[in-house]
Amino acid sequence: MNCLEFRRQKLADPRRLSAQAQSHLQGCPGCTEFARGVDETERSLEQALAVPVPEGLADRVLLGRRGAGRVAWRTWAIAAAVVLAIALGFGHLKNPPSDQYARLAIEHVQLEPESFTTVRHADAEAFRSILEDFGGTLKQPLGRIRYIKLCPLDEGTGWHIVFETPGGLATLILVPGKHPGSTETATVGGWNALARPTRTGYYAVVTASLQMTSRVDSAVRERIEWKS
Repeated sequence: MNCLEFRRQKLADPRRLSAQAQSHLQGCPGCTEFARGVDETERSLEQALAVPVPEGLADRVLLGRRGAGRVAWRTWAIAAAVVLAIALGFGHLKNPPSDQYARLAIEHVQLEPESFTTVRHADAEAFRSILEDFGGTLKQPLGRIRYIKLCPLDEGTGWHIVFETPGGLATLILVPGKHPGSTETATVGGWNALARPTRTGYYAVVTASLQMTSRVDSAVRERIEWKS
């Protein structure tokens, strides 16, 4: 089981994991942290749903009994806020956020920290070939390639590439077949990402700062010619 399969199973049924998922969890620090976050969210939701409604609240709100007006209004407002927050939370799950592709890129980088410490298939010609298959022509090198890997991404696969820049290491993710409606940006856990659509899918740049992401994206647009 890989990290993406584990996350899908954990989100589908947080309280019950298969033996394979349990085994993966024991050996993966990234998924352990992810599972902890899911469990904390579940507990917060349970606590919100368990908020007791004071007896006679509806009567006090509707009839406005003397001496209890302010208390009733405050209690009603708190209860309404809880219900609204829960409703918005479920709405968020049903309607993907506008920055979902940029966030997915950050999540993948977080799940694969070895990409910054491991040299893997660091072949400039292999990168050029991958780029051509994706619909891009490399006019000028982006930087020294350090890491290339085909990874499970968003119900498919995508290329995870790490290369050197004057500002440090940068990640470029190429995902075919998915098309964001427009350019997306996101900042999560100290990482910044920009996802930009192309004819064949989209690419995402992930770095440690907004400024560096912008610089790397500018280099990508200047040095790669995308088929229209």
